[in-house]
Amino acid sequence: MKLSRTSAWFLLAFGVWSWFIWISFVRNLWKNGSGLSFDTAGDPTGYFWVHLLLAVASFLLGTAVGVIGLRGVLALRRETR
Repeated sequence: MKLSRTSAWFLLAFGVWSWFIWISFVRNLWKNGSGLSFDTAGDPTGYFWVHLLLAVASFLLGTAVGVIGLRGVLALRRETR
């Protein structure tokens, strides 16, 4: 399958964006002082675990999408040489 230049760059940008957004989210989740992430004893709550699982899944999907985009960009560069 051959990706267009626009599609390859979009997928690569989406992978980078996904990592940026979810790293920021996990950092904010970890530092959350409202009681949603950790109870009064300091133990993680269900909210914390669910959102951490969502972040990990998004890291994995963002990585996969970014790798596909990167491979497409590299293939297009090889093709133009």
